[in-house]
Amino acid sequence: MVIRHSLLPLHRQTGTDALEEARTHPPFPLPKFAGVDHCLRTSGRSRALPRIELYLYTAVLGLALLWAASWIIEASSENINRRAFRENDVSDFEWAMWFTTFRNHILFALSGHVIFAKICSMLSPKNRSLIYMLYGALAVLITMGWTYVSLVLSHCIILYSVALIKRKWLCFVAGLTSLATFKMEPFSTWQEGFVTGSFDLQDILFYGGCGFSIMRCMSFALENCEKKDGNYSFMDLIKYNFYLPFFFFGPANNSNLTRKEREMWNITVQALVHLGAILVVDVFFHFLYILTIPSDLKLLKQLSDWPLAGLAYFNLVYDWVKAAVMFGVINTVSRLDHLDPPQPPKCITMLYVFAETHFDRGINDWLCKYVYDYIGENHDSIFKELVATICTFAVTTLWLGPCELVYIWSFFNCFGLNFELWVAKLFSLPPFSTIELIKERERKQALLEEPEPEVGKQKAE
Repeated sequence: MVIRHSLLPLHRQTGTDALEEARTHPPFPLPKFAGVDHCLRTSGRSRALPRIELYLYTAVLGLALLWAASWIIEASSENINRRAFRENDVSDFEWAMWFTTFRNHILFALSGHVIFAKICSMLSPKNRSLIYMLYGALAVLITMGWTYVSLVLSHCIILYSVALIKRKWLCFVAGLTSLATFKMEPFSTWQEGFVTGSFDLQDILFYGGCGFSIMRCMSFALENCEKKDGNYSFMDLIKYNFYLPFFFFGPANNSNLTRKEREMWNITVQALVHLGAILVVDVFFHFLYILTIPSDLKLLKQLSDWPLAGLAYFNLVYDWVKAAVMFGVINTVSRLDHLDPPQPPKCITMLYVFAETHFDRGINDWLCKYVYDYIGENHDSIFKELVATICTFAVTTLWLGPCELVYIWSFFNCFGLNFELWVAKLFSLPPFSTIELIKERERKQALLEEPEPEVGKQKAE
């Protein structure tokens, strides 16, 4: 189920009544959306493994990781004098940029958002979303230039114009076409040429901001199609899109106007956890060169299976840590603004159910609401499920960027969801269904014929 809230202001009401009205009947319901990767939910129910079994897996995995890490430390220390091995592992461009070169800029922008927005919202709570929008648009303008803001606004205007027609298929066509212009040449290069200046993270911010803006506009347009009375205003879309913490990396998230009990304590704990994760990664990079070693083929050939397996695992966990830290910092800021962002990604080590929805929660909700559940409905029809999964992964392929690896990944995920339904349908047919029915009757009969306990007999006497 997609949880709906709103970033839009309270135009007509003030005080407690306005908060309660906005909480129960938000003026503009929008889904959670975040991230770049996704996993679709499965039609079956996932059950927690027994506690003893989880403890056993944890112990075995922990010992294996310690053993593999010892090999990686040994390989790192033996090659510390090589040119590629510096004081610490700085092979990851993104991590180095976020927490060294642009660390102060990021802290300044997010701190300014929290302080400025908090002061202004206290002075004028009814215009809170407008203040967020003005600060976000100003920050984007200073960072990327007026041509970039004009480019984003042009796509917003086009998609808002399509939203006024109130045809969902047309909103999808327009939105996916706009998204394709940033994923395919020569349109991508042509639009990138509108951005003036040059700095290290320009490409990441350019494509991140444009991509998420289009997806937010699509969700806005699709929700406007469901609005029975009139249309949402263009200013509502701008307020929704230019919320700074979510602008470049998502999610397009929504307001929960009442904080939960001990919410500030939870926010403080989460902030400290994410700060601790950053420090731990920096310390590990001084001893475990998990990113530099894979780029050295000669060194890789000299390693045994244990360090190779450890390198593969640690690189996957490191990708999760990056996503968790990025979303965690953004979510912490958004919770200070009384927003309710998606849950952070769950560690891949804890994912034992295929195609579970624990890594990127927001993109899963978006795809399920507007594509997968909309087309597949109850997911009990083989044909509808096939069409729903094909459309869902077609949108995902376009979002991730069409290439051979994405095609392969999408095909096997699409096949997996359909194969699950095919197997369920097969076992619902005779003779499998008959065997299952007989076993069920035998279980019920055994329960009915079970003798009463001795205590029960004594009480009856």
